[in-house]
Amino acid sequence: MFQKLEGVEKRYEELNALISDPEVIAKQSEWTKLMKEHSDIQDIVNKYREYKKVSSAIEEAKEMLNDPELKELAEIELVENKEKLPKIEEELKILLIPKDPNDDKNVICEIRAGAGGEEAALFAGTLFRMYSMYAERRHFKIEVVYENATELGGYKEISFMITGKGAYSRFKFESGVHRVQRVPDTESSGRIHTSTATVAVLPEIDDVEIELNPADIKMEVFRASGAGGQHINKTSSAVRLIHVPTGMVAECQTERSQVQNREYAMRLLRSRLYEIEKEKQDSAVKNERKTQVGSGDRSEKIRTYNYPQGRITDHRIGMSIFQFDNFLNGDLDELIDNLIATDRAEKLKGDEE
Repeated sequence: MFQKLEGVEKRYEELNALISDPEVIAKQSEWTKLMKEHSDIQDIVNKYREYKKVSSAIEEAKEMLNDPELKELAEIELVENKEKLPKIEEELKILLIPKDPNDDKNVICEIRAGAGGEEAALFAGTLFRMYSMYAERRHFKIEVVYENATELGGYKEISFMITGKGAYSRFKFESGVHRVQRVPDTESSGRIHTSTATVAVLPEIDDVEIELNPADIKMEVFRASGAGGQHINKTSSAVRLIHVPTGMVAECQTERSQVQNREYAMRLLRSRLYEIEKEKQDSAVKNERKTQVGSGDRSEKIRTYNYPQGRITDHRIGMSIFQFDNFLNGDLDELIDNLIATDRAEKLKGDEE
């Protein structure tokens, strides 16, 4: 680990020189890339330098023990710094875990009603409300891209963007099947129904990361459906993009402008195609270690919302939350923090093995 840290510190010093070089500064794209690398390793270097400083203080304190006048002070410093060192070592191990390159990106989230008919669509609406309230708590912005609403206020499908630094890092563990157990309003006998909704969380991908050939994209325009006033229903402003080689479809109907809808649909299409490529790459790597919480398998049942018992259980980490109403009102941080911590611990364990 320390050999790796020495290399990181050396690279940091090289970057300090490069980002101050006028010739490099003149090349904006190169300078921006180097600045990002510099920022990405700065915390590691600072923590490593703190480790070296504490280690040095321990050695100095040991030498001071031989001086009767300084012995008492040396013993105090020795104890204090020896207590600090293991904590700093653990922090260094965590900082050295490779960061998900998508963590700081915006998110495209898709919720689809699964088994359960209208009740599943209502549950999809509940999830959308929950994520909207959580995004507001985190000061993220939400924009609906596409919706297929039902008469009772649910959604057969809804796609929306969540923008803000670190959005993907907070939402990425939400991908999968969410199950609800409750008595529907339409159920006169009081029988508990089980329904599902599927959530997909995609990082927003830049056009430089996924190249799309315009010849491969077929565009269709149509009249938007659902709420939106007279304009949205009387003009063909909604856009459907079809990626011919894969058959992938992306739609947007929420903006007044056809141009804006096409832009949003392109962003959605790009992220979906990126996800397909990423899944191919992951499956191509033999013996790849898939973490318990980080696999992002959309077919995996990840969480159950049990209304009669007022309990929400995340099956990946076996954690149950009984602050039911708070959770549905967007108080997700406790669970998300535990998912992140578990994922981090498994990565540390994998590195040690």
